[in-house]
Amino acid sequence: MSGKAAKIAYKPVGLLLGASAGVISGLIFKQVWKIAGHDDDAPNATDEDRGWSEVLLAAAIQGAIFAAVKATVERAGAAGIRKATGRWPA
Repeated sequence: MSGKAAKIAYKPVGLLLGASAGVISGLIFKQVWKIAGHDDDAPNATDEDRGWSEVLLAAAIQGAIFAAVKATVERAGAAGIRKATGRWPA
């Protein structure tokens, strides 16, 4: 299979993995925030009752978790495509 075909084969896989990464990272973040923030709900940027440091800490943790999960699932998807097609999809 050509590199172009591997890239095309990865497109639908990449879309599914991207959606999955969002769901998984959201679930992980909720659990981490319960420990880090000592609260069930993370603050939104517009929460009037939450301070700047709490809002920014929550955003930083959420962003780091999302980036790590996204990279993990995309890398695993690309490795799966290589295993199936013999080519890296990039």
